[in-house]
Amino acid sequence: MRPILRRTLLGTLVLSLPALPLALAHASSAERNTSWPHKPVHIVVPVSAGGSADKLTRTLADRLSALWGQPVVVENVAGASGTIGAARVAKAAADGYTLLQQGEGLTLNSLLFPQLPYDAKSFTPIIKAVVNPQILVVNPGTGINTLADYIARSKSKPQSISLGLPGNGGIAHVAHEILSQETGAKVNYIPYPGGGPAALDVLGGHTDATLITLAAVTEYVRAGKLRALAVTTSYRSDALPQVPTMAEAGVPGFSVESWQGFFAPAGTPDAVVQKLNRDFQTVLQAPDVRQQLESAGFKIAGGTSSELDQSLQSERPRYAKAIKSAGLSLR
Repeated sequence: MRPILRRTLLGTLVLSLPALPLALAHASSAERNTSWPHKPVHIVVPVSAGGSADKLTRTLADRLSALWGQPVVVENVAGASGTIGAARVAKAAADGYTLLQQGEGLTLNSLLFPQLPYDAKSFTPIIKAVVNPQILVVNPGTGINTLADYIARSKSKPQSISLGLPGNGGIAHVAHEILSQETGAKVNYIPYPGGGPAALDVLGGHTDATLITLAAVTEYVRAGKLRALAVTTSYRSDALPQVPTMAEAGVPGFSVESWQGFFAPAGTPDAVVQKLNRDFQTVLQAPDVRQQLESAGFKIAGGTSSELDQSLQSERPRYAKAIKSAGLSLR
């Protein structure tokens, strides 16, 4: 009986061996999901360094790195109004290790460009991090002191004011086209690959003005290096409370608010997306981070990934109407 028993036990063991690596693989996969992240996370910022999107992302990346115990690498991939950076993330592995910083540019680009290397279904929303005004600023040497001065000069001498745009077809471009339609102001647009270089050229006197996310130029305005004429929102910014809204400065009903958030490639596991959302929320609500961002001019937004998705859906018809009304096209 012993040889028979021995052969039976041996056969049972051999039959069970093929299932062992599979079981280990499943266990390893489960462990990886619960321990995310276990390697560096890359966040692609689709504009040049130095602008508001870059400042926001680097502020959060430092805190996320400390929270996760992993490096969080910020990559500036500028070009084609943010579409090059977005395309890189759209093609990345859907594992949460490559993320995209973006805002309403995702919607605007889909409305303005005839062909894109991605579509709205290429990304999974994570969180709307902040909302913020755009702000119209000029070099003090222009002699332009108010929004009324700016409009008067751009109407009496069309194209005489050079306006740096932080991206062709971005929110600043759309906002200024709406301003032009409502006031008759005509300027010479000069596109840049981001807010950083656009602001630097106004500081250096190479261009006269820029319409830009407020947080990109807050310190320059406070230092008197740039003169702020108005913000695009219906409310003043707590960071620069002395700056009027465009409605207050002579353009009744004008209101444009921009936002910035984060996305993952489509197909990223929901458990990873929800962890990302929770951890971004944690970092955004940290007192020192909140104070730093609000001082720069950002307003903390937050919310769930599904709320960001709903926001994307609701803003599309609004921007489509604004673009059509302004006659703006990059086709």
